[in-house]
Amino acid sequence: MVCEKCSYIDSKEKEIFGKKLCSFCAFFSPKKEEDFKKYIEEKIDWKFLETFRKYGQAFWENQKRGMEKKAERGSLMSRAPFGYDLVDGKLIENENASKVLSIFKDFLENEISLNALAKKYSFSVNGIKKILSNRTYLGEIKFNGRIFKGEHKQLISPEIFYAVQRKMKNN
Repeated sequence: MVCEKCSYIDSKEKEIFGKKLCSFCAFFSPKKEEDFKKYIEEKIDWKFLETFRKYGQAFWENQKRGMEKKAERGSLMSRAPFGYDLVDGKLIENENASKVLSIFKDFLENEISLNALAKKYSFSVNGIKKILSNRTYLGEIKFNGRIFKGEHKQLISPEIFYAVQRKMKNN
């Protein structure tokens, strides 16, 4: 495929607003369609970008490295899960923290389906699955396939968490 901005031939094409772009041009493209149209009109020769393609790091590597360092310090990389609020970059228990424990215990101690549990607590089935499998409730942070000790308070004991994981796996 040929990029419609720089004419570079790229096997990893991206389509944005109906235009095919190389991964480099797609990375820098504006998010608003009106700005994007102006961006496409400003043509550039792919040869000017070749040095960056050859020797530049992948665009996201520095960001990913920074996020991993943040995770190693125990900080969350995403939005706060149910039962927590994000205050000044730290997870703090909120009024729903007790509901998290109730959801785990209800699932563990009763013969209740995920569907019934979801209805009982006003969640979708996928929402309940996310809560029941979220390691954040153990006081951990999961990022990039690795698990780090979080700086927040755990809401669920490891015994309850792993018993729920076993029950979900067997269902």
